[in-house]
Amino acid sequence: MSTQSVREIVQEKYGEAARRVTSGAGSSCCGASACCGTDVDPITSDLYDEAQKSGLPQEAVLASLGCGNPTALAALQPGETVLDLGSGGGIDVLLSARRVGPAGKAYGLDMTDDMLALARENQKKSGVPNVEFLKGEIENIPLPDSSVDVIISNCVINLSADKDRVLREAFRVLKPGGRFAVSDVVVRGDVPEEVRRHMLLWVGCIAGALRDTDYRAKLAQAGFDEIDIEPTRVYSIEDARAFLSTEGIDVEAIAPQVEGKFMSAFVRATKPATACCAPGCCG
Repeated sequence: MSTQSVREIVQEKYGEAARRVTSGAGSSCCGASACCGTDVDPITSDLYDEAQKSGLPQEAVLASLGCGNPTALAALQPGETVLDLGSGGGIDVLLSARRVGPAGKAYGLDMTDDMLALARENQKKSGVPNVEFLKGEIENIPLPDSSVDVIISNCVINLSADKDRVLREAFRVLKPGGRFAVSDVVVRGDVPEEVRRHMLLWVGCIAGALRDTDYRAKLAQAGFDEIDIEPTRVYSIEDARAFLSTEGIDVEAIAPQVEGKFMSAFVRATKPATACCAPGCCG
């Protein structure tokens, strides 16, 4: 599938998600609950505690389609500038803005008009001033070199068809010593292609998920160091059972090939504080 095709599919999917929330139809189709009527979505459920959700518009919470909580793990500091890649309805941007305080700033970058409109409305309702939502693609970040202290993202980089470019762009806009701190879905070990296609039916959120070893290699190639991948949720066949069964898939037959191999993870890396010659280091 071409990069353009992937982009169009993702844009349509998340545009529909925003429209569902805006119309009052509830959250959208990322994991099992929204797609198939099951009670608990193993990807998107229980990511934010009540204290974090307090004071946020309900629409921001409903539009959350992530697989983790990067704002809770990124150790954001007052006065820092944060960029959320694929910011959706804006929940992580608004939470980041709280953490960095009035002396800091939180940018949200999204390519989908409906999501941007929803995010800006959520900002207005929340009354958080130190936020700016930008339209653009995560493969072409519309910010200057060395302008951001921390990059976060929540189950979005896996959706890009050109992850190498995303990581190069992230490296470019980070200040020396800046931090890459994202939640993403990662594959651990080998998964047969047929199984990956079936799992893609289970949750669109794992589209294009990288193996953990490949993620590390791509980050290093972009110039990052201090790379770490920390599992936050490991998905079992039980998480996928209801949806896979409705698709006529023999769940028991594929269980051994799937069990424990898909996980949400917190991916950390740092842009070196000193000069280097890796791609993106020197402009």
